[in-house]
Amino acid sequence: MKPVPHATSLRRAPVQRRSAERLTRILDACADLLDEVGYDALSTRAVAQRAGVPIGSVYRFFGNKKQMADALAQRNLERYAQRVTERLKAAGGDGASGGGGAGGRGDWRAAMDAVLDEYLAMKRTAPGFSLVDFGNQIPVGARAEPNHRVADRLTDLLSGYLGREPDEDLRRTFLIAVETADTLVHLAFRMDPAGDEKVIEETRELLRAYLARTLD
Repeated sequence: MKPVPHATSLRRAPVQRRSAERLTRILDACADLLDEVGYDALSTRAVAQRAGVPIGSVYRFFGNKKQMADALAQRNLERYAQRVTERLKAAGGDGASGGGGAGGRGDWRAAMDAVLDEYLAMKRTAPGFSLVDFGNQIPVGARAEPNHRVADRLTDLLSGYLGREPDEDLRRTFLIAVETADTLVHLAFRMDPAGDEKVIEETRELLRAYLARTLD
């Protein structure tokens, strides 16, 4: 089992394997209940019951449900970054540690497709993601805005693959792309619960046209 990232919203980070497994069960239960009852009706007691742990175990990690949702958003970002990395490796690149393709640079279009496709896959399949995602739907935490966190993570993840310095220009480019994609993907899912394919394809073409200015 992969360790749970030490989310900054945790009261106490898990040290032993048993504690990490309990935290995983708590976050899994939180995600399932978000889909079933929504955020307003979510409670730490219900999460404890679903996870099969004492209520004290929930409070060991979280002071309230907002902190718990924040930790779930952070876990979503970790899993998303891992999915993008694995997708790029499967495509012939090597993720964050360097690019594939000629001259050590990966194809930015393949990277963009991986970023968008894996986000769409999580929107469609990951429990609780439609409500929490990376913290956009339910404002959680006291750190940077969620899209800034996502853009910074993608810049750090993809800069090596693309053979680019993770400078301010690249971070700004990725932030604009992430903000644009976030708005349009949410529009697609408002129009169709599975994601309106025409809006998604328009989003893909818009991102390609924008990113080509900087990455070609």
